[in-house]
Amino acid sequence: MKREFPSQPIVGVGAVILDNGKILLVKRGVEPGKGRWSIPGGAVELGEKVREATIREAKEEVGLDVEIADDRPFDAVDSMTTTHDSRLKYHYVLLQFITRPIGGTLKPGSDVLEAEWVPLEKVEHYDLTKPFRVFFQKHKHELKKL
Repeated sequence: MKREFPSQPIVGVGAVILDNGKILLVKRGVEPGKGRWSIPGGAVELGEKVREATIREAKEEVGLDVEIADDRPFDAVDSMTTTHDSRLKYHYVLLQFITRPIGGTLKPGSDVLEAEWVPLEKVEHYDLTKPFRVFFQKHKHELKKL
């Protein structure tokens, strides 16, 4: 299925990678959200389970091996982008999973311009994608307790 102007929503995942009061943010190298900061993630592949996709995307985008800290999705986020004439250009339903690093070496993948460990209290100073900003504002107090 094509990602731009899709015929139906695309299921995606996000790896909320937490370690010692910091979250791993990536500067997106592709649309939607190119040039803005978010968390590692991407589309679920046909036949792939969402938890497997979360682990795969973390490895592909930032070089880290992660484990899912809670088997339940932390949140589900609607991500829709329209054109100036109100056509739906992107439509993702994103399942966000809390994860923690267990190995690998931090290295941005081909879809990522930069990757940084960011203290939770500084996240909102970054130019975040709209869906991630909404997610973070909704959950920042919960994330600080994890």
